[in-house]
Amino acid sequence: MKVVLQRVSDAKVTVGNEVVGAIGKGLLLLVGVGQEDSEQDLAWMADKLAGLRIFEDDAGKMNLSVEDVGGDVLSVSQFTLYGDCRKGRRPNFMGAARPELAEALYDKFNELLRARGLRVETGKFGAMMDVSLVNDGPVTLILESR
Repeated sequence: MKVVLQRVSDAKVTVGNEVVGAIGKGLLLLVGVGQEDSEQDLAWMADKLAGLRIFEDDAGKMNLSVEDVGGDVLSVSQFTLYGDCRKGRRPNFMGAARPELAEALYDKFNELLRARGLRVETGKFGAMMDVSLVNDGPVTLILESR
């Protein structure tokens, strides 16, 4: 499992002319599910993201998690994180999970975040989406479960 995390002050996902998910302060997650990922990967990633101390405390140090600051999560499925560009000029997406497996694991991942008390908004799986955000910091991290 791969996640690109961005600390945001505002983010939204639009499909067509409809906003399908929007948050204020929190995390924008671009979530890629690999073909070998399991529920163990999901649990590890949800725990890591919920507790990752990337928000500033009163002293200006990155010492607080999204849970600590009462932030929200906008989770967007992103199979292109598994694009392998080492050969040729067209990415190879063979490492990404098949859509039916990826959607089930993506949904389970979001439920694990909600079970921790986080408000989780999402994009629309498999849709062409417009994602807009205000990156706070900027803070952008890449996490991999393996």
